[in-house]
Amino acid sequence: MRSGEVESLLQLSPADRLEPLTELARGVLSDGEDQAARGKVTGALVAAIESGAGTVLARMEAAEMLGALGDTRLRTPDSNEYWAEFDVDGHRIAVGRHLVTVTEIAAFFAADGYTNDEYWTEAGKHWRDTRRTYWPDLAGEPDSAPLVVPNQPAIGVTWFEASAYAKAHGARLLHLDERLFVMRGDANRPYPWGQPFGYGNANTSEESLGKPSAVGLFQGDCTPEGVYDLAGNVAEWTMDEADDEVIIHPGSWNQPSMSAWAKARALVPQKTRSADLGFRLARDL
Repeated sequence: MRSGEVESLLQLSPADRLEPLTELARGVLSDGEDQAARGKVTGALVAAIESGAGTVLARMEAAEMLGALGDTRLRTPDSNEYWAEFDVDGHRIAVGRHLVTVTEIAAFFAADGYTNDEYWTEAGKHWRDTRRTYWPDLAGEPDSAPLVVPNQPAIGVTWFEASAYAKAHGARLLHLDERLFVMRGDANRPYPWGQPFGYGNANTSEESLGKPSAVGLFQGDCTPEGVYDLAGNVAEWTMDEADDEVIIHPGSWNQPSMSAWAKARALVPQKTRSADLGFRLARDL
């Protein structure tokens, strides 16, 4: 029955179908058994989000429902589709197309993420073994619910935790110069879409969303190679340290457009947990 409802909604324009499709997705999620309808709704949600139609808030809500149903856009680090490849100063690297998601980090910590010493540096083990809280403890708090949507970036992750996740997957964090090249490309773009900054291109404070959005929601915030959320959504840890601090790219939902600029940077302590700070993976090829 719900499959027929999807077909009816597809007769509407992409903008007009967003809200009723989101409501239909809620019904499918609560039913839990109609797999055919689930597949159709999921596919329709992906198409609606990628169309860029409708308001940002409507697309954001639709994307959250997609995350609850199972976001078919996303891959895991063991998939070739997870990565985009680049030559940076003669060195070939693979870069995660999306920021590491809540789904990814939660699965890691639910397995052996905290117990396998092979993933952790000596400094990381010291932090881990003297910590007051783990990421799952914070993610499980009621106030954290809007920030732990499955297909949103994993936020509130310390540099030590992010580095351990990367090592467990044969990867690392990006160096700042690598991230700068990925974002700017050979054309030296100030933003992934070029210039000017404009409106509606990235999840920065000007959008007034007040939280992270699903990865890849802002179609403008994407390089020609298909790497998303480099200007906004959440800030990113890098590998580059300065004493006891780490350089981050600060562009996020909680920062203005000045922080989205490709060359923007900030320093934060390694143990920082923040609702607007996440990370993505890189690999040497």
